[in-house]
Amino acid sequence: MTLTPNFYQDRLCLNVLAGSKENARAIWQAAEGHVLVGVLSKNYTSNDAAIADMREYAALIDNALSVGLGAGDPNQSQMVSEISAVLQPQHVNQVFTGVATSRALLGQSQTIVNGLVSPTGTPGQVKISTGPRSAKRQDGIVSIETAIAMLQDMGGSSVKYFPMGGLQAVDEYRAVAEACAKQDFWLEPTGGIDLENVGEIVRIALDAGVSKVIPHVYSSIIDKASGETRIDDVKQLLAICKTVLAR
Repeated sequence: MTLTPNFYQDRLCLNVLAGSKENARAIWQAAEGHVLVGVLSKNYTSNDAAIADMREYAALIDNALSVGLGAGDPNQSQMVSEISAVLQPQHVNQVFTGVATSRALLGQSQTIVNGLVSPTGTPGQVKISTGPRSAKRQDGIVSIETAIAMLQDMGGSSVKYFPMGGLQAVDEYRAVAEACAKQDFWLEPTGGIDLENVGEIVRIALDAGVSKVIPHVYSSIIDKASGETRIDDVKQLLAICKTVLAR
């Protein structure tokens, strides 16, 4: 069981949601293994149920499991930490204040643990009050450089920048990418990403010098009727990203 994602050219790995175990396996194959397959903790009523089911997912995709909150839901933070400690997945999604708990309970440094920070409307400034209690208080806003340093202090691997709304606030996103490059921290752009804008979003991060990028592509490639991620769209995603990296 490997704890390290299979990055394409050591730079990029996709992150998409699976609607079923069959869907997860098909996603992993379509992405040639360069993918983290998201399964949401919010969909389970107990830790035991989540662990049992997610183990079956992980077995089908060489442990390329991304344990998710569910739209960044801070109330899932503790559950994510607890089940990830048992599952030992390749990827854990966390709110900013949950990063240290997840890293400590994992007991190793290989699994990627991201920390959620949000746009503020001002380039270079991000909201870090994304935890179960802090999200209900006045926004905690700091510089992106400080946010990254705090995530590094807590054992985090990457910034999950959400909700970025695709390219709506490109100046803010570019500032995040530049700070990640400067501080040698990985970046996970999330929210409003689709087949139309993913190439530009990935290119901005790579051009800034970010060493590893994990774009999250969710609702835009999910079939509304079945709830499953469209496999042809996954193939297209990978092709787009390969093209960007080939430049």
